[in-house]
Amino acid sequence: MSTTKNRMNKVDEELRKEISSIISTELKNPHLTGLISVTKVKTTPDLRFAKVYVTMINEKSKKENLSILKQSSGYIRSTIAKKVNLRYTPELVFEFDESIEYGSRIDEILKNITKDFKKGE
Repeated sequence: MSTTKNRMNKVDEELRKEISSIISTELKNPHLTGLISVTKVKTTPDLRFAKVYVTMINEKSKKENLSILKQSSGYIRSTIAKKVNLRYTPELVFEFDESIEYGSRIDEILKNITKDFKKGE
C-alpha cells in the first residue's frame, strides 16, 4: 500500500512542477494576470483526473484567471504528455487553493487578539 502512496506522491509532485513551469513559461495569454503558483496536485489512483490547486498574487481577477487556466487545460495536458512518461495523462481540474488566504486570516485574528490582550494588561 505504501509503495502505491509513494508513487502517487511522486506523480503528484512531478505534475505540480511541470504544470507550474508550463503556466509560468509557456502560457501566452495577455489576460492571465499576476503571479500564479501551483501549490498542490492531487491525482486519482487511476490517473484519469488531477486536481490542480493554485494561488494567485497581484491578480486582477481570480475568477478570470481560473477560467483561463480551465480553458488552457487541454494545452497544458498535451504538453505534460510530451514531458512526463505516464500511461495516462490525467484530465486537469483547476481549483483555487484557499489555504493560504485562510492562514493569513488566522494570522490577522491572532495578531488582533494579542494586541487586545496586551492592551488589557
